[in-house]
Parts: sequence; C-alpha cells; structure tokens
Amino acid sequence: MKLRAIALLVITHCVVGVLGFGAGIYVLPILTAPPVPSEEEISVMSSQAKYTGQFKKDLEDSDALHWGEGTVSIGSSSITLIGKLAPGPDYKLYLSPEFVETEAEFNRLKSTMVRVGDVKTFDNFVVQVPPGIDASNYGSVIVWCEAFGQFITSARYQ
Repeated sequence: MKLRAIALLVITHCVVGVLGFGAGIYVLPILTAPPVPSEEEISVMSSQAKYTGQFKKDLEDSDALHWGEGTVSIGSSSITLIGKLAPGPDYKLYLSPEFVETEAEFNRLKSTMVRVGDVKTFDNFVVQVPPGIDASNYGSVIVWCEAFGQFITSARYQ
C-alpha cells in the first residue's frame, strides 16, 4: 500500500472512532434512564407545589444539544417537570438565589446555590428535596451537566 492510502485509512478510522464515541456519550444516558414518571404521578406531586416556573429553549447558553422546556413545579418535598430536557449525562438540579442563563453566571454564583439532587429522566422528572432545603430561600431552579460543566436550562419561580 502506498503511504497516502495508509494515511487516509488512519484518518478516516480516527474520524469514525471520534464520531462513535460522541454518539455513545449522547445515547448512553437515554438507554440507561429509569422509567419516566407518568403525568398523573407528576400532577399529584405538582398539586402540592408552592411555586412554578417555565423552562424555555431560548435561553442565552441553550443550544441544540443543551435545552429544556416545560413547567417545573417546586414544593417542599419534591421538584417536578412536565416537559422535556435534552438528553445528557450527569444532570444535577440546583436552586439559586439569582436567575442564570449562562455557564459563566452559573460558575460565578455556584457557591450561593444548593444542589437538590440528580435528574435521571429527560421526559418529565421528579427530584426529591432533601430535608433542610427551603425553596423559598431561592428564586430559580437550574439543570446543570456536572460531568461536562454545561448549562442546560433554568427557570425563575419567584
């Protein structure tokens, strides 16, 4: 084989490997996600909520791979979403005293926030609020990808 053919094979195989790895990172959370809570289950939990807000796709740092949309309900024992999130790994739910819509704002204010828990589903979710966290001390809820330090979405609720 000529050197040019070998170089072309190496390059094309590397490109396919990188694309396959990227596709695996995107698809794996979808394949391993637990069953989605039903809208009836979420409606019951949402009925006890003190606050509601809206996740919107048009936030400053949201893009085609990092977004959320739907109604988020914040109660004393749970936070629920009737809506959708872009699939991804290692999503965490935070409460923040200030509304943020960029990674830079999130990183600047992270020390003032409280992490509520893990978001494991992408169509609707329920996250239990740990004892000692009072949502009335905060004003926004944020979904953040901890593994990649990526802003997903946020909503102002008070």
